[in-house]
Amino acid sequence: MFWRPAFEVDLGRVLGPLKRGRGSLNILTDERGITWLASNTPDGPGTLALRRLSDGRIEAAAWGAAKDRLLSGVPALLGADDDDAGFVAHHDVVARARRANPGLRLGATGVVWDWLVLAVLEQKVAGKEAIRSWAELCRRFGARPPGPAPERLRVPPSPSAVLALPDWHWHRAGVDIKRRTALLNAARIAPHLERAVELRGLEGRHWLRQVPGIGVWTAAEIAQRAWGDPDAVSFGDYNIPSMVGNAVLGTKLDDAGMAEVLAPYAPQRQRAVRYLEAAGHTRPRFGPRIELRDYRAM
Repeated sequence: MFWRPAFEVDLGRVLGPLKRGRGSLNILTDERGITWLASNTPDGPGTLALRRLSDGRIEAAAWGAAKDRLLSGVPALLGADDDDAGFVAHHDVVARARRANPGLRLGATGVVWDWLVLAVLEQKVAGKEAIRSWAELCRRFGARPPGPAPERLRVPPSPSAVLALPDWHWHRAGVDIKRRTALLNAARIAPHLERAVELRGLEGRHWLRQVPGIGVWTAAEIAQRAWGDPDAVSFGDYNIPSMVGNAVLGTKLDDAGMAEVLAPYAPQRQRAVRYLEAAGHTRPRFGPRIELRDYRAM
């Protein structure tokens, strides 16, 4: 399949929120420049391969039970359904970031489960710890993807695989009881959670939050990836309030302060955050670092 977008696509940038470095065994780019994505979907598992051609077209191929779903979802995945109409930069730093990143688009995978698992693993722990658990679960309990995929690529553990995991495997993967329980709660009703993609927005996030263990932060992280929610800010994040505060005001903020700063951007508050991130703004490096906890040693 070939798709010619009406805008320039930067595969690395639009798919960046899905990646977690070498720990992302469900999405990777090979030496030929082909990006591979292995997914669980309501139609079953599938593999998608994407490559941007020199003339701007996107070449896509897919395999598995989810082949048709993945191919039809390529435009949305790469930001074709994203609409920044009405977005106004209320701060100079956001305006500069927008000018520097005119092609920034929020992509939508169209599925909930895989990104729910990743978001739950990232709850209240350091990034390296979460990525280690994500890679361990994908490598040991994910499935080999259909099609001619790279050897490292894995479909993340399905809901049935999560439900079948004994306690010692969670322990080996470094997943504590609280996050484990949230994943088990979600796995029991996983098909119903996909409805959040249809509901979208605040209603979709509220639907996800009916699962014990899925709060505001986790629902926002899922929404950003599942339907490219432009207003789903990750309140409760360790880094984002400080990043926003430092970029906009030159000072550290908490959630309440960030909410006040971002209020004029509703219903596109997350887009403002993404512009700041795309411009390279980060959390100031001060204060103690989070200590990595190894639950396997407990």
